[in-house]
Amino acid sequence: MTRRVRATLLTSCAALALAAPTVSMAAAHPASARPVPAGHDVLPAHDVLPAHDVLPARDGWASADGGTTGGAGAGAARTHTVTTWQQFTAALTAGGPGPRVIRVKGTLDATGTGTATAIATGTGTGGCAAFAAEGYDFARYLAAYDPAVWGRDRPVSGEQEELRAASAARQAAAVKAYIPSDTTVLGVGGHARIIGGSLQIKDADNVVVRGLTLESPLDCFPQWDPTDGERGAWNSEYDSAVVHGSTHVWLDHNTFTDGAHPDSSLPSYYGQLYQRHDGELDVVRGADLVTVSWNVFADHDKTLMIGNSDGAGGTDRGKLRVTLHHNLFRDIVERAPRVRFGKVDVYNNHYVVPRDGYQYSFGIGAESQLVAQANAFTLPAGVGAGRVLKKWKEAPLTADHNYVNGERTDLIAAHNAQFPDEALRSGAGWTPHLRRHVDHPRAVPYLVGHRAGVGRLR
Repeated sequence: MTRRVRATLLTSCAALALAAPTVSMAAAHPASARPVPAGHDVLPAHDVLPAHDVLPARDGWASADGGTTGGAGAGAARTHTVTTWQQFTAALTAGGPGPRVIRVKGTLDATGTGTATAIATGTGTGGCAAFAAEGYDFARYLAAYDPAVWGRDRPVSGEQEELRAASAARQAAAVKAYIPSDTTVLGVGGHARIIGGSLQIKDADNVVVRGLTLESPLDCFPQWDPTDGERGAWNSEYDSAVVHGSTHVWLDHNTFTDGAHPDSSLPSYYGQLYQRHDGELDVVRGADLVTVSWNVFADHDKTLMIGNSDGAGGTDRGKLRVTLHHNLFRDIVERAPRVRFGKVDVYNNHYVVPRDGYQYSFGIGAESQLVAQANAFTLPAGVGAGRVLKKWKEAPLTADHNYVNGERTDLIAAHNAQFPDEALRSGAGWTPHLRRHVDHPRAVPYLVGHRAGVGRLR
C-alpha cells in the first residue's frame, strides 16, 4: 500500500471518527464525576473505532508521516479467520505481499498443551518436551552447572548447555510469528487469546494489532549464567510482542499477562528464581512511530522496554518515537516503560502499583527524552511517589500534571527529595503535538479501568 493511499484512507476514516459527538464525564459516570478543567477535552463517544478502521489522525506517533492503516483495503480474499497457531502463521504469508487482515478466534496455543511438570522442567509428553533435543536432560543440566561444582566465575559450556541451546532454537522457530507490512491482526469478540507465541513485528511497516490477550511466552529452556550478578541468574527469551526495526505500528486494546504462570508459580534453582519470562512488549533496534493505546499490562516484572542497549545510538538515535496513552499498568514491577534515546510521550495511563516488589515505573535511560503528563498513580502505603522514577543515565524529562492517589504531584521533585544522589533534571526539550485529547488525571482510573484491554473494542 502506498503512503498516499494510506494517507487517503486515514483521512477519510478519521474524519468520520472525529465527527462523533462528545459526552460529558458526568453523564458517563455520575457517581464519581469530577470537573474537567479548561484545556482538557472529554472523550468522543466513538473514540474506540470499529474493528477495521485505521488509527485516527493525530493519535500518537504512529499517526505521523502517512499514518497507520494496517490491512485496510485487504478485501475478502485476503481476510483470514484463524483458530489455531498453525493457521495463524500460514495466514501471515498467504498470497504474498499486500494488505491482509487476520481475525483471531478463540485460543491459539503456540506450544501445545502440557502438564505443569512438563512446563516447569521441560520433560513429559507435551508442551516444552516437544522442543527438547535428544539427550537434553534438565536434571543433568542442574547437576553439571551447580555453582558448587561449576563455580560462578565462567559462563556455562559443555554437552548439556549445547543441548539446551539446540532445544531453545527449536522452541524459537515454533513460537515466533513474523508479522509482515500492511497487516491487521484482530481479535474476534472478547476471548481471542495467544498462548506461548511471540509476535515479531520486525523490519515491517504499517501494522495494527488489536483486541488480543497475549499470554507471556514461557521459555522452556532458560540459560543459567553464573556470572550475572553476585549470585548468578536464569535468563530467558521471548516477549509477547516485539517491534524491531519497524515503523507505523499501532497496538490497541490488548491485554498482556503472565496468565497461568506468574513468577510466583515458578521454582528456584541454585537459590535464584527460575525465570521463564522476558518482557511483555519491547520497541527496539531502530523502531519508530509507534502508538500503544488502551491496553492492559498486568502482573509482570520487566514489562515494556523502549531501546534495549546504551550502545545502540547508531540505529536508535532520532527514532524510537513512541506514544503510550490510556493504558492500565497493574501490578507491574518495573519498565513501564524504561526508555533509551526515544522521544516518548506517556499520558493518561493508570499505574496500580503492587504492594510488594515494586521497583519503578519510568526508567530514564541513555539520551531518553520522556514526556510523562496527566497520568494517574495508585500507590500502596509505604511506597513513596519518588519511587515512580528511576535514573539509569543522565537525561532530562518532562513530568507534570501527574496525580498520585488523587493528588497532583511533582514526580521529579518527589524523586529528587527521596533520592538526592540520583537527582533528575526537568525539561525533555520537546512538546508532544500528536494527541487527540487529554483527559484529567482524576478521570483516568475510571476511563482506563472500564475501557482498556481485550473485549472493549466497539
